Amino acid sequence: MDYKDTLLMPKTEFPMRGNLPNKEPVRQQKWEEENIYEKGQERTKGRPLFVLHDGPPYANGDLHIGHALNKILKDFITRYKSMTGFSAPYVPGWDTHGLPIETALTKKKKINRKELSIAEFRKMCAEYAMGQIDNQRTQFKQLGVRGDWDNPYITLNKNYEAAQIKVFGEMANKGYIYKGLKPVYWSPSSESALAEAEIEYHDKRSPSIYVGFEVTDGKGLLDGGEKVIIWTTTPWTIPANLGISLHPKFDYVVVKVENEKFVVAQDLLETVSNELDWENPEVIKTFKGQEADKIVTKHPFYDRDSIVMLGDHVTTDAGTGCVHTAPGHGEDDFYVSKGYGLEALCPVDDKGIFTSEAPGFEGLFYDEANKQITEKLEEVGALLKLTFITHSYPHDWRTKKPTIFRATSQWFASIKDFRQDILEEIKRVNWYPSWGETRLFNMVRDREDWCISRQRAWGVPIPVFYAEDQTPIITEETIAHISKLFAEHGSNVWFEREAKDLLPEGFTSDHSPNGKFTKETDIMDVWFDSGSSHEGVLVGRDDHRRPADIYLEGSDQYRGWFNSSLSTSVAVTGKAPYENIVSHGFVLDGNGRKMSKSLGNIMSPSKVQKQLGSDILRLWVSSVDYQADVRISQDILKHVSEAYRKIRNTFRFMLANLADFNPETDRVNVSDLQEVDQYMLHRLQQINKNVRSGYDKFEFSTIYHQVHNFCAVDLSSFYLDFAKDILYIEAADNAQRRSIQTVYYDILTTLVQLLTPIIPHTTDEVWEYIPGTKTSVNVQLTDIPDPIEVFDNEELPKKWDHFMSVRDDVFKALEEARNKKIIGKSLEAKITIVAKDENTKEVLNGIQNLHQLLIVSEANLSEDSNGTTGYRFVDVKVEKHPGEKCERCWIASETVGEDKEHPELCTRCAEIVKENY
Repeated sequence: MDYKDTLLMPKTEFPMRGNLPNKEPVRQQKWEEENIYEKGQERTKGRPLFVLHDGPPYANGDLHIGHALNKILKDFITRYKSMTGFSAPYVPGWDTHGLPIETALTKKKKINRKELSIAEFRKMCAEYAMGQIDNQRTQFKQLGVRGDWDNPYITLNKNYEAAQIKVFGEMANKGYIYKGLKPVYWSPSSESALAEAEIEYHDKRSPSIYVGFEVTDGKGLLDGGEKVIIWTTTPWTIPANLGISLHPKFDYVVVKVENEKFVVAQDLLETVSNELDWENPEVIKTFKGQEADKIVTKHPFYDRDSIVMLGDHVTTDAGTGCVHTAPGHGEDDFYVSKGYGLEALCPVDDKGIFTSEAPGFEGLFYDEANKQITEKLEEVGALLKLTFITHSYPHDWRTKKPTIFRATSQWFASIKDFRQDILEEIKRVNWYPSWGETRLFNMVRDREDWCISRQRAWGVPIPVFYAEDQTPIITEETIAHISKLFAEHGSNVWFEREAKDLLPEGFTSDHSPNGKFTKETDIMDVWFDSGSSHEGVLVGRDDHRRPADIYLEGSDQYRGWFNSSLSTSVAVTGKAPYENIVSHGFVLDGNGRKMSKSLGNIMSPSKVQKQLGSDILRLWVSSVDYQADVRISQDILKHVSEAYRKIRNTFRFMLANLADFNPETDRVNVSDLQEVDQYMLHRLQQINKNVRSGYDKFEFSTIYHQVHNFCAVDLSSFYLDFAKDILYIEAADNAQRRSIQTVYYDILTTLVQLLTPIIPHTTDEVWEYIPGTKTSVNVQLTDIPDPIEVFDNEELPKKWDHFMSVRDDVFKALEEARNKKIIGKSLEAKITIVAKDENTKEVLNGIQNLHQLLIVSEANLSEDSNGTTGYRFVDVKVEKHPGEKCERCWIASETVGEDKEHPELCTRCAEIVKENY
């Protein structure tokens, strides 16, 4: 007889290799054909609603790894919620307006805007955006992200635009919207105003100049002829200078250097002296800033005055304490000058070119004018020093080119009018990580106004009309009418029709006696677009509600979508649009560097999918501390792939050992399970609790480590290992064998369900191989089981926890014996164990089949420590077993040969064979 034929060896067709790059697309197609998302929503209908509101990515270009991190994190949450008692819809969205699409058409597609009307160009922008959405949608689905992909929300959709107009109208109705002239961030490269959220900082090399402004009227404080010294890194703003700001409470000094007199802040005298190479400057007068109010100086090269003004914004952190003030190019400058009745002078046009208001520099680009202006200052004797510095400077986040401050007439949302309400809501929201609250709170606390107008073509128009006397018209009637028109025709109707055809029929205004009206040509900031999604989506869809349970985006969205959504929502409802904010960091390469084409370190999601599969990428997402910046590289993914293989092989082993198990007929009741099996079922419940807690707290790395360690330590190194001696050797219906199979089944099904939100392609595949009617339904359409209490007695899990520690001691002894060549494999060993304490003795005496659990041929308990080696809990003696190896179970036994019919077998195996074969 071939004894191999009498063994119940593992059997499964579940493949060892995942072959994910080839199999995932097939499985995704199957999900689509079976309408898995729709079935999931139908299955959970009537359950409590859990709304994760998707922050819309911009519809331009292929996905980068940051997109993948973001969407996969969201998928973890909605999949988990749908499997734990909630209805969790996921409606993806896209942001579609703005400069990048305009640029893509004019530069990449070579579209000549001058040959097209605005309406025609906008239609081309819309078509381009929809094409980009199709491309990105396909790539998101390839990541395994489940959602209502056929019905996304898109900011260019008619209903969405109509809802956005309602938000604008409600804010206007409350008095929060106004038009005014003030300096704003201006991008010459985009030819448009920018909001703070559209600014990023990069290093820039700039000239650093000290300039003297000669006093012409000292107002009795100064004699005249003194030079007030200013310092600036923007010489190009000198043509717009109208004054010099001093702090009213600072001490200032008049110093004599050779034959000239200069004015600087007393605290900065030493710094300025070093910068200007002054030797022994003589202080001849000291005064408070407030005493110098309205002293007159002369502009260095124009025939006009530059007035000394008082301002609390002046500091002594750098410079001279006397601040060059150009109200057309700085917010503090603007407000200080306004208090002195000075109108903003802004001699720079939309493209950053000097106008005729800057004689001598007309036609020059502002940055190029730095040199000529500096030369002019030197020519007139006003330039005291010129150097160059590299400093952090605001740039347009789209074009990556420097911005300027420029006073223009813009539309603003007055955040300060409801700022306190926003701050109260920030305190109410839950933040993950907690520092997010402080970050957004500080941003809002100092915020005055939000510039919401942009000088572009592709966007939602600002729905304002102008009367004949240029009075802006924003009424409830006009807003309601425009919203209705947009819902019917889309926002392009604004550019297709004349103002009179856009106004409600019969509309009149006292400001237009002749019945003539014009319309605003600016569009809204794209952050107003996406920031209105709480109205367009949360209120606009039946499967959503406001507030959403969670917004989850990158940490850059504190100044972006988190901020704009909060501002518009509090403005119109008084409440935040979200209950929880979760933010994630940026994805860096393996060395912690930002990914860029120049460095050649970009890793695209599609590349990872083609090489390793989406489930590996998803498992990587679960493994990282995403709330900080995270790293990805081939080496990192290699480690994740190894963890994946461990999990997959664990599943495969359990599947193979359930080949003859029918959960309907072969299950063993929990109370009848072997004690070690009860313990492993107890460990499973602990894992279930910990994993669910990880999901609930959005701590996905907890899940990764819990499951990986459970598979690698509890299962592979213990439960799956020792159980082979029972599963393979005993008869099919052996009680001990069925007990183990029952727990294998529960471990397998529970782990598969727990991991379905993370690696759905793999768990879907595993589920198809699990025996029993339970698995006839797709695993995504099941609920994760609630943890159960396995032990009534708290002492039992403690007993087995302690045994696992004792087992570690024994394994150390076996390893040392192997190194000394006393034994080869552990089944060659006979061990003697001496407990060091009463608890350990009690634990070991209460465990049956000790040799099986320790995977040795014989294990004896003794009181005699002679010949043993000491460890933490036990002394252990390892000997080579004197018996022969059984040809069937490979255990060394002195009973081999006792059975005359099967002399190659131990008596245990001989009995099994005779009874069953």
